Amino acid sequence: MTSTPAAHRTAEEIGRTPAGPRPLPPLGDQRGAANLAHSDTMLGNGLRVVAVRKDNVPLVEFRLAIPFAGADPAHPAIAEVLAETVLTGTARRDRVAIDTELALIGAELGSGVDPERLTIVGGALASGLPTLLDVLADVLTSAAYADAEVARESERLVERLAVARTQPRIIAREALQTRRYGTHQYTREVPKAEDVAQVTAEQVRALHAAAVLPRGATLVIVGDLDPETIPATLESALGGWSADGAASVLPALPELAGGDVLLVPRAGAVQSQIRLSARSLPRTDPRYAALQLANLAFGGYFSSRLVENIREDKGYTYGAHSGFEFTGDSATVQVEADTASDVTAAALLEIRYELAKFGVVPPSDADVESVRQYAIGTLQIAMSSQSGLAGQLSALTSVGLGMDWLLGHPARLAAVTTEQVAEVALEFFAPAAFTGVVVGDAALLGKHLTALGGVTVPGYDTAS
Repeated sequence: MTSTPAAHRTAEEIGRTPAGPRPLPPLGDQRGAANLAHSDTMLGNGLRVVAVRKDNVPLVEFRLAIPFAGADPAHPAIAEVLAETVLTGTARRDRVAIDTELALIGAELGSGVDPERLTIVGGALASGLPTLLDVLADVLTSAAYADAEVARESERLVERLAVARTQPRIIAREALQTRRYGTHQYTREVPKAEDVAQVTAEQVRALHAAAVLPRGATLVIVGDLDPETIPATLESALGGWSADGAASVLPALPELAGGDVLLVPRAGAVQSQIRLSARSLPRTDPRYAALQLANLAFGGYFSSRLVENIREDKGYTYGAHSGFEFTGDSATVQVEADTASDVTAAALLEIRYELAKFGVVPPSDADVESVRQYAIGTLQIAMSSQSGLAGQLSALTSVGLGMDWLLGHPARLAAVTTEQVAEVALEFFAPAAFTGVVVGDAALLGKHLTALGGVTVPGYDTAS
């Protein structure tokens, strides 16, 4: 006996009843998170330590963030090599010894760098925390940067950078950074392969001595631990890591102003990258919660207006998104979409239309309630794991915030009104507030973008 397959129902049909759309259930009372006792302490060497008990699993996670700005044109390349080689050996442990000790306690260590900071992240079984901290202290105070290790990792890095610099997303990011901030050192996110090839082990050792400093850095540690005793444990473990100076903080960014979008030529490209940016609010601003909900409604999740327009309705892109970027005390909002060349101008037109409409026709009560539930739910999911909580806290400590702010944020989101969302939507999503870039084939895009207006097309002859 064969059965007739059920008729396919669309998402809209599933979400409706004979009486209309299914109403959202009311937002429940926000319960306090369990097992999140915490401490926030400054060690004698100037290192800020935020420790949180989250003992659902017998593990610990930490995030060490050291301000690591540098004005020297060679700094990005040297810093990148340092991040690649800082864990390859110390005065008393070679690479194999480090890896072996970490493996015996179920631990991992990793490092990375950007124009703002050097980060070292790790995790281990809670019982292995003393060993993990001993290895970390050894790396911080006596990383060797052996000539052979630096040469080997630099060669690998050169190959990766050569490939990365051909990727459209990297090209678009560099173009946007230059458009927003000119020659500011924050724009030097990806060093040039040829600069990395010139880095010496001596330069890396000198940078470590001058810049890997505790004063001004933060260490977030989360897991099966006692937050009251952790500061003393770290004081003992990291007591040898000290210096008179402070870690180097990135200079303030110039204030972002709106203006024409710049076409950045990429000959032969079959796709274009649209990147727009405008001034936003830092998380320390009382209006940030309202702006967070406004961003979600505009383009911050799959059911947003932007996605509905240029992905679901028009089919111009597989993915469109808006989101925040926090740098020091500054904040910006970005709008991004990758499109086929033949619909790039149309997609840019629709993005501008949605930005303008967002201020004039702001989200409704139902829209705000939907994004509110999404924001609170995703925050609680992110805080449910040790690594997620450590990552959230590490980002907050960079601007002087901590666990109290994070625990209080669901209540701030719950208190936002529709009128508050409308106010920030009008102020921060106005099309004139944005500038940015379009990366694509100028021969295909120039005519249409010039006709659209508000786009600078270098070298384009309107008579052609």
